[in-house]
Amino acid sequence: MITFFVVVFAAIVFEYSNGFHDAANAIATVVSTKVLTPRQAIVMAAIFNLTGALLGGAVASTIGKGLVDTDVVNMATVLCALIAAFAWNITTWWVGLPSSSSHALIGGLCGAALATARGNWSVLKWNTGLWPKVVVPMITSPLAGFFLGALVMFALFALFHRFTPGAVHSVFGKLQVFSAAWMAHSHGSNDAQKTMGIITLALFTGTKAGSFDHLPGWLTFLQMPAFAIPAWVKILCAITMAAGTAAGGWRIIRTLGHKMVKLQPVHGFAAETSAALIIQTASVYGIPLSTTHVISTSIIGVGAAKRFSGVKWTVVERIIWAWILTLPATGLIGFTLARAVAAF
Repeated sequence: MITFFVVVFAAIVFEYSNGFHDAANAIATVVSTKVLTPRQAIVMAAIFNLTGALLGGAVASTIGKGLVDTDVVNMATVLCALIAAFAWNITTWWVGLPSSSSHALIGGLCGAALATARGNWSVLKWNTGLWPKVVVPMITSPLAGFFLGALVMFALFALFHRFTPGAVHSVFGKLQVFSAAWMAHSHGSNDAQKTMGIITLALFTGTKAGSFDHLPGWLTFLQMPAFAIPAWVKILCAITMAAGTAAGGWRIIRTLGHKMVKLQPVHGFAAETSAALIIQTASVYGIPLSTTHVISTSIIGVGAAKRFSGVKWTVVERIIWAWILTLPATGLIGFTLARAVAAF
């Protein structure tokens, strides 16, 4: 029982770190274009992350029961997965790299589950979960972000090329508030769901193991004989992510909003609208996308459409390396932690 509360605490810490780590996803562009002040942008992002997090549950189900065999998972497995993801989040935040919290959590969970199963690779649901919902989207969603961002930007060029720069700035200065809000909402609908799935997995695992058989009456809500996302888990994760978002993630905001490409409101609108559309669609189908990958490549696509040489490709290269390393690094951390726990 104590282990479960430690797991929940670790999940809350991870969700909070996810909020400030990925706050840049929703507000980097709107801050860099000076459409909103940093304080206004963070408040808006926190509110719409909250609304997105409270809706749906398809992504949470994928994380909780669609990637690894729940029969071999125990509380220690879940805890090791969370610690691995949090460690990676903090490391990449410290160096200002917009890596994927989603892939960090997935990598940690797969590594920890593999260790718990003593190296039995069949514990990983490769054909039904990892390949179609993690690996393929990991490749296709950044490409979709890049090309859709560029396409939207080209379309806006064609539609507004006769307008004066001042008129374009005025129009998209207003529209970008709505695109940033949609981006924040879509981020909440995908990213917050992942921790919901992890906590629900812990509840389901604890119930099967009999950890909750002798609870006092006021704690019987913890018993979960069938996998379903409880309302209190949704509310807890939604509020925690909103609080983390409110804390901001200025190191990553600087990378996304200033270091990759110089943005104006029309570019921010194009990038946010493209990314939000992709992320929202994935949330409906239960695909745990990297929202960081999508918004980053959308910004790159918009920047390339504006002027290919205007993109700072050395910064992009550093970000890509962080993406490539996330799954194997967190998988190794999760595996090592779970083996260490098993040894004791």
